[in-house]
Amino acid sequence: MNREKALQIIKDKMTEHRYIHTLGVMETAISLAERYDGDPEKAEIAAIFHDYAKFRPKDEMKQIIIEQNMSKELLSHHMELWHAPVGAYLVRTEVGIEDEEVLNAIKYHTSGRTQMTLLEKIIYLADYIEPNRHFSGVEEVREMAQNNLDDAVKQAMKNTIQFLMKKNQPIFPDTFHAYNDLVMNGKKEE
Repeated sequence: MNREKALQIIKDKMTEHRYIHTLGVMETAISLAERYDGDPEKAEIAAIFHDYAKFRPKDEMKQIIIEQNMSKELLSHHMELWHAPVGAYLVRTEVGIEDEEVLNAIKYHTSGRTQMTLLEKIIYLADYIEPNRHFSGVEEVREMAQNNLDDAVKQAMKNTIQFLMKKNQPIFPDTFHAYNDLVMNGKKEE
């Protein structure tokens, strides 16, 4: 699927603000893929569709989680996590994208997971550092992304976990496990 067609599909499914964010994620993902020997075309498509379900009704997302036997753990955590796995499902069923690597990058772009693929890391990080994001710690992660993808992803997860802890919010287990996986694998290389 070409860029223009993909962007046309998502444009009516989100706000103007979210569409601008998506364009930023797309450009950032392509840049990261080129920097780290990933597949820029897969990064582009995954980035364009990463928030495909972002504005779906919560009841619809909950129903899909239940009907598709997704992790029931999702239902006990913040609804902000739901759009990623639901989005991957809807991108497959509504848009017709079958590439598992692209679908998994969409599925795990909010939570991460252990043994993330290169594309999953790229989409996770691109969503976090795209140029329209402005929050404490993002500049540090942007700088890290220029030199070491794993360190940047690890720092983004650390920032997210600390943010949730400060707000007394639960941390989705996949995120915690993903962070630990990156830390433990990083130590093996040292």
